[in-house]
Amino acid sequence: MMKTPVGLVTVTLSAAILLAASLLIVTGTQGEDRAHPAHVTTPAAKQAPRH
Repeated sequence: MMKTPVGLVTVTLSAAILLAASLLIVTGTQGEDRAHPAHVTTPAAKQAPRH
């Protein structure tokens, strides 16, 4: 493992970026189905009144 300051910074930044990306993915996909429930895009046809 790298012991130089540059190596430590590189490893720390890489870990932080991976952690942030994974948290964004998890929070972005959590509850996706509940936030946008399936709904009918076309209204149901009204029946003509019977005479």
